Amino acid sequence: MGRPGYLTLPIFSVVAAIGYIYYTTVFVAVARWLGLATASGAANAAAFTSLAAACVGTYAVAVCRDPGPVPPSFAPDVEDSESPLHEIKRKGGDLRYCQKCGHYKPPRAHHCRVCKRCVLKMDHHCIWINNCVGHENYKIFFIFVLYAVIACFYAMILIIGTAMYSVPIDEQAGNDSSRTSIIICGIVLCPLTLALTVLLGWHIYLIIQNKTTIEYHEGVRAMWLAQKGGNLYHHPYHLGVYENLISVLGPNIFCWLCPVSNNTGNGLRFRTSHDIL
Repeated sequence: MGRPGYLTLPIFSVVAAIGYIYYTTVFVAVARWLGLATASGAANAAAFTSLAAACVGTYAVAVCRDPGPVPPSFAPDVEDSESPLHEIKRKGGDLRYCQKCGHYKPPRAHHCRVCKRCVLKMDHHCIWINNCVGHENYKIFFIFVLYAVIACFYAMILIIGTAMYSVPIDEQAGNDSSRTSIIICGIVLCPLTLALTVLLGWHIYLIIQNKTTIEYHEGVRAMWLAQKGGNLYHHPYHLGVYENLISVLGPNIFCWLCPVSNNTGNGLRFRTSHDIL
């Protein structure tokens, strides 16, 4: 079973926020501070327009791209020498099997209660894209957040520059609406920039550790249980910082920050620390 329809209130909210911030930044802030007819004004307008277009494009892909379905025929091969690690249930030690979907779960796959299906290398279900973030769309989601953070800081700089620009007294009467738009835009940008920056920092940490959000929380519990038993816990998918980056962003370092899909593997098997020993 698939996920709900694409168009939801959170998606409309994101699109509306992008549109409002773009309009206010380019046609109010830049036009008022630098002037769209000047070289600096046109250059800033063009740069911010390109960044906004990249945000819209990556956001649309994150919304529409399937995060990665589990093949119905998937079954773990316990005799496969190339797969030394098989995830098992916490209780009973059996291979992970989804009763709702009626098939085995590959490593790092989880069942989403919203989408009502299992997702490969599931990170979380995001209401803002009305989609799961998983193996097939994690990179594009990360790139969208990165572009959005850059765009927010860029807009903040232009908004602050405009706020510090002193308008001649005889022109102030006709600029009440533009000042109001700039103030509202600034109020929206402050918490949005903070939230997106924290989200970006969180996912940079996860990528460096080669973890998903679910694995992070599972790892906290596993570490506590290991310490309780006098043992040490090691995340099995941690390959080293560089290998971790490659596994998420792709083998070509020049394309790491490009909105292209370079997923490593098919999402059914992942390299572990046992593979590099």
